[in-house]
Amino acid sequence: MGLSDNNGVNDLAYESVNKKNPRQGGFKATYFIFVMMGLDSIGFVANMVSIVLYFRYVMHFDISGSSNATTNYLGSAFLLTLVGGFVSDTYMTRLNTCILFDAIQLLGYILLIIQSYNPKLQPEACGKSNCVHGTKALLFYASLCLLALGGGGIRGSVPALGADQFDSNDPEERKHIASFFNWFLLSITIGASIGVTFVVYVSSPFGWYKGFIISMLCAFAGLVFVALGKPYYRVRVPGESQLLRVLEVLVVAVKNSRIEVTNADELYEPLDHESFSNGELIRHTNQFRFLDKAAIIPKGKEAGKWRVCSVTQVEEVKILTRMMPILLSTILMNTCLAQLQTFSVQQGAIMNTRINGFDISPASIPVIPLVFMSVLIPVYEFAFVPILRRITGHPNGITHLQRVGVGLVLSAISMGIAGIIEVKRKHEFNHHNHRISLFWLSFHYSIFGIADMFTLVGLMEFFYKEAPAGMRSLSTSFSWLSLSIGYYLSAVFVDIINSVTGKLTKNKMGWLEGLDMNKNHVELFYWFLAILSILNFANYLFWAKWYKYKEDVPNDEQTPLKVSQPGGMNQEQEQQQEQEQKEL
Repeated sequence: MGLSDNNGVNDLAYESVNKKNPRQGGFKATYFIFVMMGLDSIGFVANMVSIVLYFRYVMHFDISGSSNATTNYLGSAFLLTLVGGFVSDTYMTRLNTCILFDAIQLLGYILLIIQSYNPKLQPEACGKSNCVHGTKALLFYASLCLLALGGGGIRGSVPALGADQFDSNDPEERKHIASFFNWFLLSITIGASIGVTFVVYVSSPFGWYKGFIISMLCAFAGLVFVALGKPYYRVRVPGESQLLRVLEVLVVAVKNSRIEVTNADELYEPLDHESFSNGELIRHTNQFRFLDKAAIIPKGKEAGKWRVCSVTQVEEVKILTRMMPILLSTILMNTCLAQLQTFSVQQGAIMNTRINGFDISPASIPVIPLVFMSVLIPVYEFAFVPILRRITGHPNGITHLQRVGVGLVLSAISMGIAGIIEVKRKHEFNHHNHRISLFWLSFHYSIFGIADMFTLVGLMEFFYKEAPAGMRSLSTSFSWLSLSIGYYLSAVFVDIINSVTGKLTKNKMGWLEGLDMNKNHVELFYWFLAILSILNFANYLFWAKWYKYKEDVPNDEQTPLKVSQPGGMNQEQEQQQEQEQKEL
């Protein structure tokens, strides 16, 4: 096992890896990851944009029912990224975690193919919000659960597996981490572009089961590719449960709540291997001082598990606490994203879908922002970043949080434009019996695609770099967690909007209720989200300004550690002993 040393502290541990082995790590290892994510995204993203139509026309949900079923499925998938991140940090290597969840996803595809192929396993239309019951419901929900668990687990482990191929303590390799996340997103967008065109095109007219078969074969090919890269990966050894480390700090802090911290020198920080299993030493900061109580040894007691925590362990919890407002501030953007995969797709189904002689599926309209992103990511990497780097002096051109902020602004603009386009669509249809072109949806889709490029990559890099070394899979899952909560919040918003507006309208129908979108008020819902997005951006600015990067905490907010050495040997004695050994 190769270990790099940093001021006497073991850094990130890799299994069978060290920098002297030129075969392992670097971009050559990430190529396998890029191919795997591209192949997996073909089916995953195709389902994201089209499964609402499968729910509507095959499983016979109504408009709001199919939208809520879609957002609940996607919300669960992204929520389960936390499971993948937790497993890969604690119990298995990131590679093995990825392989495990890919196998689970394949099983989900098999069940989905069986039900979509056999009409006897599909419900009959009943005119209600949900027509799926009995054994058919069991098969339906089992397939969705396996797909959500598999797809979520993959996305919880793969980003950190790729970023681990670059040593964050090496200045040369550290600057490649930002590039990795850009190319990682590019691989997803290329795969997604194929999914929302070819797979969606096959699914609707030729049979949903054929689209699901293609998705399953692509996921299997991705599994093979990521496994083939094993000799080239730097594989991080899983450590102790990070959630238990966090819980331990909270419990011990509450136990010691009556003890006053008068001096930072009183705080406990051993330098043994067990204490630094996460691979890094974090200096004490003065934020969230209540948590410092967890690093005090009560009088008359000895140090031990669930009695006292190290300063580094306490600081890990502080870092996660500082991250939470940033995470929460991005949720609303993903609620807006959910509308592009539900109501906007259903809008497209009643628009003119012929463009230049081709009949385009409404679920394929996201290919426009995906193409934008596929072009803009290399331009951003090779043109914008070098220019911005000269202007700002920042290695990545702009900070992670600035990048996220740009995305939040663009998402608000996208929702405003979406409302305007819906007004135009309804006016043309209701007053002139004319269906406007599906291409009109491309305006707000494109703007939101650019917003997603800024925000998703910014969040993944932010959570990876800022997180403690032992929590990097779990923390990169936070960017997907934001998506998950956003999707769930969308379903809640739809129900609340229908409930409240149903009491205010003359026909007692909510803005989003019923089967006829030409009588609904989706545009008002879009503008409601646009206004909330503007207010949310103001909230984000406050927290982004408040946040202090882990590497940029000012010296006057940091306190040097008073370190406790096991065995009674202090640092000065240890250095003297090392010097004597060198002289011998």
